[in-house]
Amino acid sequence: MRMYTISLKLKPKSGCYAAYKQAHDELWPELAEGMTQCQVSMSIGWDGESLFLFAAAPTEADWLRSRQDPVLQRWNAYMADFLETDDA
Repeated sequence: MRMYTISLKLKPKSGCYAAYKQAHDELWPELAEGMTQCQVSMSIGWDGESLFLFAAAPTEADWLRSRQDPVLQRWNAYMADFLETDDA
């Protein structure tokens, strides 16, 4: 069976990596539940400068469904405090 996968490279704002990591160490349970319901798994690596996110879902439709979760919209707004974004 072929999985849908995606990878992203992210850059923390200067001095924000520790807060970013703490937020993920204390991941909101409702966010984790939404990912579980959509069968999305994710891992994030850090090379001292950039973050590398790898995610997998059974299908692209499962991934896209996971992106519609209102909790994820709140999480993304929260993460904007720690990550460089196109809006910054």
